[in-house]
Amino acid sequence: MIPETDALAALLVAMMRAATPLAFAALGELITEKSGVLNLGVEGMMVMGAVSAFMVVVATGNPALAMLAAAVVGLLMAALFGALTLGLLTNQVATGLALTIFGIGLSAFIGQGYVGTPIEPLARLSIPGLSTLPLIGPVLFGHDAMVYLSLAAAFGLWWFLTRTRAGLVLRAVGENPAAAHSIGYPVRLIRFGAVLFGGAMCGLGGAYLSLAYTPMWVEEMTAGRGWIALALVVFATWKPGRVLLGAYLFGGVTIVQLHIQGAGVAVPSQVLSMLPYLATILVLVLISRDATRIRLNAPASIGKTFHPGG
Repeated sequence: MIPETDALAALLVAMMRAATPLAFAALGELITEKSGVLNLGVEGMMVMGAVSAFMVVVATGNPALAMLAAAVVGLLMAALFGALTLGLLTNQVATGLALTIFGIGLSAFIGQGYVGTPIEPLARLSIPGLSTLPLIGPVLFGHDAMVYLSLAAAFGLWWFLTRTRAGLVLRAVGENPAAAHSIGYPVRLIRFGAVLFGGAMCGLGGAYLSLAYTPMWVEEMTAGRGWIALALVVFATWKPGRVLLGAYLFGGVTIVQLHIQGAGVAVPSQVLSMLPYLATILVLVLISRDATRIRLNAPASIGKTFHPGG
């Protein structure tokens, strides 16, 4: 492989790896919001998924079990959110923010004994004759299983939302819960299922950070990715394919700023580290100018409390 091709392949691989945790979390939040629920606890669920996956892999050496543990922990965090917002009808915004604060604090407490503990990263796929192809090989056949799982999830959720009756029901609940309830659909149960799925996906996004992207545990290692995932859902106008595209865009920004720092460009490192978050703000500002598109694509009842007797 010639040096230029090698460098491009390495850049693309790094971009896809940086995008994977964002894709998991944003796809999960997309399903949650499609049901009409706004969960701002993505960051808390991701960081809890990260620490739980790391603890399990250190104890067992089994990455698959660690990923399962992360999904279950994210699901349990989401269940707490769902019980409060759908059962006790608490404010969704305030409860989501509380979930993030709770997750960050709890993960720091239970993970303090694991800081600095080394682990082996997730194994990457290696197909003889394919993985060694110039450029195409490492980009298509040189990733770990979770990268491919995120791609499959994006396609699967697109198919679910656009080609299945269950996806149609979920969208109907998000658009008009009163009408869905009037024809016999259990609105709160459907919303609770969507919230649980979103939590499990956020847990997997966090697991990818501690098992593959930076195979270690440090406090607050999500570093705001949960908030970027929330922004990605709006950026993608609630469409799974665009969520994946947006995740790769922000992953690319993350990797580019690291390469700029490595090249010794005379720009303060703090400014370069801000680039992914500045890009998030810029994209949201640009999107907000097209209010009509947002209204057409956003679930009409998002963030609104529904009670069958109300």
